[in-house]
Amino acid sequence: MRTATNNSPSTASHVPAGPGLQWVNSFAGLGPDFYTALAPSPLPSPYWVGRNRALARELGLEENWLESAETLAALTGNQPLPGASPLASVYSGHQFGVWAGQLGDGRAILLGEMQTHNGPQEVQLKGAGKTPYSRMGDGRAVLRSSIREFLCSEAMQGLGIATTRALCITGSDAAVRREEIETAAVVTRTAPSFIRFGHFEHFSYRNQHAQLKTLANYVIDRFYPECREAKQPYAALLQAVSERTAHMMAAWQAVGFCHGVMNTDNMSILGLTIDYGPFQFLDAFDPGHICNHSDDHGRYAYNKQPNMAYWNLFCLGQALLPLIEHQEDALAALESYKTVFPEALQARMRAKLGLPDAQEGDSALIESTFRLLAANKVDYTIFWRRLCGFTVHSGHEPVRDLFFDLESFNAWALQYSERLAQVEPAQRADLMLKSNPKYVLRNHLGEEAIQAAKLKDFSQVDTLLTLLQSPFDEHAGHDSFAGFPPDWAASIAISCSS
Repeated sequence: MRTATNNSPSTASHVPAGPGLQWVNSFAGLGPDFYTALAPSPLPSPYWVGRNRALARELGLEENWLESAETLAALTGNQPLPGASPLASVYSGHQFGVWAGQLGDGRAILLGEMQTHNGPQEVQLKGAGKTPYSRMGDGRAVLRSSIREFLCSEAMQGLGIATTRALCITGSDAAVRREEIETAAVVTRTAPSFIRFGHFEHFSYRNQHAQLKTLANYVIDRFYPECREAKQPYAALLQAVSERTAHMMAAWQAVGFCHGVMNTDNMSILGLTIDYGPFQFLDAFDPGHICNHSDDHGRYAYNKQPNMAYWNLFCLGQALLPLIEHQEDALAALESYKTVFPEALQARMRAKLGLPDAQEGDSALIESTFRLLAANKVDYTIFWRRLCGFTVHSGHEPVRDLFFDLESFNAWALQYSERLAQVEPAQRADLMLKSNPKYVLRNHLGEEAIQAAKLKDFSQVDTLLTLLQSPFDEHAGHDSFAGFPPDWAASIAISCSS
């Protein structure tokens, strides 16, 4: 085990515990080639920015755990958490389609895992200081990007999309240099595991096949035990990961989510949405939308995401080949993505249209809906929410008003009405209201919360967290958070800088 030393207090005050705070670190048991042990680096004068009390309850933490000064200090790197075994893991990966070599946790430090009633949950501090894998970075995260990650991870959870979680943000007035001088923050993230495709690539490309097998066995035993019984366990693992990834991608596409930086080191082995950087929820529907200002060639545009996920899975398959007896078995495992993704996307789109059962012609209806939205540049979220009130015998004004090509809309509305005639109205309405959120984390909402937070006003962070945790509910009095984006929102440039 490699050990790095960061400045940290030598003694710790009592940090409130709770039934969930019983630390172990199973990842550390993989061996010295997988990580470097080190303590987080402290930040001066920390303060709370956002606290996810709902997640704290899920983790079984005491009610006052997110209220104490000791916890604040511990989650900002200013004092150790009793029983934690902090470390930074090493991995490699492909970035924008090019092999980048060794990467690793350049600013994230894994504290260990809590034992909860939902099973073990790893806890990681993002922005907690330099590690041996920071390369030219400073190991810090800024307030701006930390607020975006905190809110979006919980927004995805509220939408029912597999994701890492965010327990809290702590901030500091310590200066951090990006394109301009910003202030530092730390996001406390949780997940069953933060293992990425890149962890497997790292050992495969270095021909460290024993470590590769150790990692694969660890993942199978902890997260995919059904694969152990398969004739080819590692091919079965690849298939299981492919299927989880397919379901995640279907969920992204259905809700209009653009990740922005789908490198293999940003792909979770558990099919979780991870690493919220230059993401965006679509405003006007544009299939080719590029949310990442740094993505010059549009590799990760909205309509390319499903293929990029398959490309990443192919890289994972290549990494696992030393463990899979025949290349044909790996290719067969990857084929499951091509089957599961379209089926999962169709199911989600039928639900958004209020169609509980599949019928011939539904695929054509879904495709015509996408074409209509794109041709009219219709606001994606508002269209689907208004469609919940669509009735067969009406003028469809709330939906119709979103379109400038009324002839095309009328033709589509007739096609849709004919299909709806076969569905019980109350059943349809219930399905649609549970499938079409009123609230998503639009860029301008995040930007407004960020600007207020820079002035130490965190009320908008709290409000958005509440709305996004139950995005299908009406939340009376908060319609302004569900409206069209202002004109200035189009000028918000989101890049990989964080």
